Amino acid sequence: MRRYLDHNATTPLRPEARAAMIDAMDVIGNPSSVHVEGRAAKALIEQARVQVAKAMGAQPGEVVFTSGATEAINLAFAQDWGFSACSPLEHDAVLKQTAALARHPVTGQALVDQGGQFLGTDPGVYRDFQPHDRAIFALTAANSETGAVQPVGAAVQALKQIAPQAHFLCDATQALGKIRFDFAQTGCDYAAVSAHKIGGPKGVGALIVRQGLDITSGSLGGGQELGRRSGTENVIGIAGFGAACAAAAQDIEKDAWKPVAELRNILEKALEADAKTTILLGNGGARLPNTLCFATPGWKGETQVMQMDLAGFAVSAGSACSSGKVKASTVLRAMGYDDETASSAIRVSLGLTTTKDDVLRFAQAWLSKEKLFRARAA
Repeated sequence: MRRYLDHNATTPLRPEARAAMIDAMDVIGNPSSVHVEGRAAKALIEQARVQVAKAMGAQPGEVVFTSGATEAINLAFAQDWGFSACSPLEHDAVLKQTAALARHPVTGQALVDQGGQFLGTDPGVYRDFQPHDRAIFALTAANSETGAVQPVGAAVQALKQIAPQAHFLCDATQALGKIRFDFAQTGCDYAAVSAHKIGGPKGVGALIVRQGLDITSGSLGGGQELGRRSGTENVIGIAGFGAACAAAAQDIEKDAWKPVAELRNILEKALEADAKTTILLGNGGARLPNTLCFATPGWKGETQVMQMDLAGFAVSAGSACSSGKVKASTVLRAMGYDDETASSAIRVSLGLTTTKDDVLRFAQAWLSKEKLFRARAA
């Protein structure tokens, strides 16, 4: 029996999303058409827009549907910025954008504590920004590897003390559906999210654009999404995304992630008790309720993932968005760990369907392999 413990990479499709997508398959119209069939397709999109907005603490008109969070991030960065920067904790979609614009991420161990939190609530962090810069800064709401929750609202305030004209992008992909996130309250200008992280389908996401801001579409075409993202909308995927958001919002209200956090803590204590050389990462501060990241220096994360896969467990070595490549975590290096430690980390991310038996069996399997590793290393 296989046990799936890699929910931060992607999640199983929720029944609510599946049902909404099946229903949408029977709606044949193009949402840009004005006839009855087209209006029916358009209605599904607008219903989903409301559902996504409610889950994000945003207004429906602020939701721009995309093919996923990566496209949403690219769209936010494609607005002719004079300067761009980001925290060192970001997804490659953000890091590569700053590199492509010949800018540099805000980096350095001093800007990230050992719990994995960005220390960007001090306006001095943003000293490279100028008051009238047309600039953008990006910070994730919760890191995908360590689960560390970031001080987004405070960082927005700090940035805008230095550069009132600067814009703030939040990658809320991991936060959505797991913790409360209110786009309006954070003061962000943009936020990126993806459906498949919350039980929706792969290949659909959204960029949230603060009301009153104009954005230029990254692609020329029919001017869909009020001219903000051309291309016929993925009606089936969007319907599933909306349904997943509605269900995820209910989970937050019901505090459904509290039992998951308890399972995560059970696993953490089991590893801490028996794996003496293993370092628990990101557990010194606020973090996602489902995420546990740990490193055993000298034992490659890639090796651990393969050994666990053979034992029937799906886990990850860092982010899953690297075309299968495993490398030393830039996030862990920003936290102050050396390459040996950073390349030995693995992430276990639980879901709402994870059971106590799942985590206990994983602990047993992993600890048996860890014991063999220590014996060989002795």
